[in-house]
Amino acid sequence: MGPQLRLSSPAFADGGTIPDKYTCAAGMGNMTSPALDWVNPPKGTESFVLLLHDPDAHAAKSIYDITHWLIFNIPGDATSLPEGVKADSTAGVQASNIARQPSYFGPCAPPGPSHHYTFELFALDSKLDLAKGASRDEVMKAMDGHVLSGTVLIGLFHRQPGGGMPGPPPR
Repeated sequence: MGPQLRLSSPAFADGGTIPDKYTCAAGMGNMTSPALDWVNPPKGTESFVLLLHDPDAHAAKSIYDITHWLIFNIPGDATSLPEGVKADSTAGVQASNIARQPSYFGPCAPPGPSHHYTFELFALDSKLDLAKGASRDEVMKAMDGHVLSGTVLIGLFHRQPGGGMPGPPPR
């Protein structure tokens, strides 16, 4: 067995604090996705899926956690995503986030304990036949049976007390 797929970011260390620039602390219209790099994709990788979610939060007390970013059909020969991936990027196809938008929505935990924002990268043996704005459930179902390998990068974030709640996401 060869080296394992690994995901990293020049913006923060695994288990480290995500800088405000990449979160709602930057302002709802100003959140920027961090640069991400990966190494050691398995042989036969046709595409990647990247999921950013907050497993510490459960909207409306549901069993589901919060999807902040989901991008699929990243080319199998890619080794990174640049900082600031826009909604219309050709780096991959973006699925819907918590705001029902096919774009990056940065970490936005309330004041208190830091939440563990989980960046999950999956190497697949195929591309997914889904449209931009697909739901997380649709992407996960389409991935089933095609995952060659996966890896995780964790970043921590919480808003500072007195920072107030951000306004609604832009439409």
